[in-house]
Amino acid sequence: MVEPFLYLSPAIILIGTVILVPLIIGISYSFQSIEILNPFAAGWVGFENYVDLWSDRRFWIALENTFWWTFWSVSFQFLLGLGLALLLNTQFFGKKLFQALVFLPWAVPTFLSALTWAWLFNPTIGPLPHWMAALGILDEPYNIMGNPDLALWGPIVANIWFGVPFFAITLLAALQSIPGELYEAAEIDGASPWQTFTKITLPFLAPMIAITVMLRTIWIANFADLIFVMTGGGPANSTQILSTYIFTTAFRRLDFGFASTIAVALLIILLVYAVFVLWLRKKLVKV
Repeated sequence: MVEPFLYLSPAIILIGTVILVPLIIGISYSFQSIEILNPFAAGWVGFENYVDLWSDRRFWIALENTFWWTFWSVSFQFLLGLGLALLLNTQFFGKKLFQALVFLPWAVPTFLSALTWAWLFNPTIGPLPHWMAALGILDEPYNIMGNPDLALWGPIVANIWFGVPFFAITLLAALQSIPGELYEAAEIDGASPWQTFTKITLPFLAPMIAITVMLRTIWIANFADLIFVMTGGGPANSTQILSTYIFTTAFRRLDFGFASTIAVALLIILLVYAVFVLWLRKKLVKV
């Protein structure tokens, strides 16, 4: 019984050193006052940071923004990725070139993606505001990232473009693992394309969908790069999400104790979500 753990001990020690130790230290910071600009106030403060967090209006704004940022990003990424995976699972002329173009956004550095989309939404040098005005979406061409009511949609659109390949790749691999005999039997039985999709394709994809949606949700909730480059959390905190709020609190306000408290709150939320999705996936696998 002990021997397997001896073989695993180097990996366990490495994981404990690289992951668990920083995690424990980070959580401990949330119970301390660590302000670089106020070093004499440093020390153990217990749950004071959590009490301050509960009454922090910017935290609740960031939490709401995080929900919408994550929900719309994951939803559109999944739907578009599923559609592309279904398309790439068929044979058509120019498939290899199309597949390379679909996977291209995933290879573009995040900073470059954010900068490019920020330019596209700029009416001076970008076409998007003029197209949206022509379609009647906007009254006149202007940068939506300067409008608190619409600003979050700029990074969301950029994030959708950036993240679609992830779902396309993973779901395409899952589609190709479905036995072809099932589709042949369904065709012989006279099943419609919709019946084939709902009775064969979707049930086989369900466990993979659950795990990919869970992973992508966690990544996007922690994904501050696009927002930080495109809007910096503004205007008026309208694009501030929890991950960008952690960054600005730690490296602009230099309050590492409060930043750690926000990070712990985000960790708890994502842990609860992950446990729920894993439970749901277990149910789907049983089915």
